[in-house]
Amino acid sequence: MDKSWMHADRRSRTYELGVEEFLRFAVENASDVNNICCPCSKCGSIDGMISARVIKDHLYFNGVDESYKDWVWHGEPSRATVNANEGESEATVDMVEDGDAADNIGLGDQEEKGASEDEEFFENGEDEQYSVESNDFMRLVEDGDKALYPGCTKHTKLNALIQTYNLKAKHGMSDVCYSDMLIMIGIVLPEGNEIPGSHYEAKKTLATLGMDYKKIHACPNDCILYRGQHADASSCPTCGESRWKLGKDNIEKQGRKDEFMRHPADAPTWKLVDQKWPEFGNDPRNLRLALSSDGFNPHSSLSSRYSCWPVILVTYNLPPWLCMKRKFMMLTLLISGPKQPGNDIDVYMQPLIDDLKALWDGIDGVYDAFRGEYFKLRAVLFWTINDFPAYGNLSGSVTKAYNGCPICCENTKPHRLSHGQKMSHIGHRRWLPRHHPYRRLTKEFNNLPEFETAPEPLSGEEVLKRVEGMT
Repeated sequence: MDKSWMHADRRSRTYELGVEEFLRFAVENASDVNNICCPCSKCGSIDGMISARVIKDHLYFNGVDESYKDWVWHGEPSRATVNANEGESEATVDMVEDGDAADNIGLGDQEEKGASEDEEFFENGEDEQYSVESNDFMRLVEDGDKALYPGCTKHTKLNALIQTYNLKAKHGMSDVCYSDMLIMIGIVLPEGNEIPGSHYEAKKTLATLGMDYKKIHACPNDCILYRGQHADASSCPTCGESRWKLGKDNIEKQGRKDEFMRHPADAPTWKLVDQKWPEFGNDPRNLRLALSSDGFNPHSSLSSRYSCWPVILVTYNLPPWLCMKRKFMMLTLLISGPKQPGNDIDVYMQPLIDDLKALWDGIDGVYDAFRGEYFKLRAVLFWTINDFPAYGNLSGSVTKAYNGCPICCENTKPHRLSHGQKMSHIGHRRWLPRHHPYRRLTKEFNNLPEFETAPEPLSGEEVLKRVEGMT
């Protein structure tokens, strides 16, 4: 195959045609079209295992490795293999020409037998070094001899990789932390170093050492493992449970309607919104949000005069195992300063409140990629998630002193401790059932029985009425 294009200008038509011809050859000889060695000058024919489309980009951006003359990593036999094959064929022809007829017949049989042996040798012998497993092992051997960076004589790529991975396991680093550490090391080391750029690349290299794993399905009732004779079974031969679908008990459990709350969709607030604004509830694409905020000192020092208040929106339109994941939360505000905002946090919340009002009215022209249509997106804020002091800051409600309970308000039962002079709130037995035995106990509490009922929380209209006119 013509390889003169490897020395041509990357902007030329010759280079373009050569790249196309190479990719066609590599795809035809690849066992997995998504895992082909990249011959660009950066990957060096053995480091990159990517798809043909990405290789094409690499060849145009990085150029081809001109020292890669024999495409042994892409299905081309090595020169030694070709020379040995040609030499053996020539020797066989000379022997046939010099022999007699009887010998020719015997040599013909030997040729036929020898050809089959050669084919078997090339299939199972020398060419075996170009199988996927052998390629991985050869890469590992080369990594063991490859200097960590140009001029380094103390450490190799494999040695550095093993040491950093041992550090990850010893100190319990997360995958993201380990990837960031590799990037930092790669920046610190001289240019041209061999440090992997991510945890994925490091793990792919170490998997050759036998550190990979294999997932094996199990019966939901712990009857069998789907391996060996049951590797392709779709149901358990012991109990008949499906391998791929949830059992009846799990399906009933997921769709069961009872007093337990398994998702915010089971909360009264969700149902109230659907009943009060049915046009909002009829479209499942409308967002149900919760707001969470709290202050912290990022410097982990109480003496540091710095405060940071992140304001995060949580989306409840996702399954319960996803809605509280970090990547599905939205950091909408980051309030920082020399001191915490306190009750003045409402000043900093104004941009978010304006956005929430706009979302409640609806945003036209939002594109639904799944349905291929535009729709009007709306959102509603359900509640806030915070501790008690932050609750007081966000709501503007009193959370200390004589009326410190935002539920009881003026019906709070405060009691100032005689020695510590701190305010405590009693009367929590009012929320117990009417005939609960704790209501009649006296010495264990405040020496008085409890006969009152729990106060009713204020409704939204009552709260609005109380704060009307306040500036």
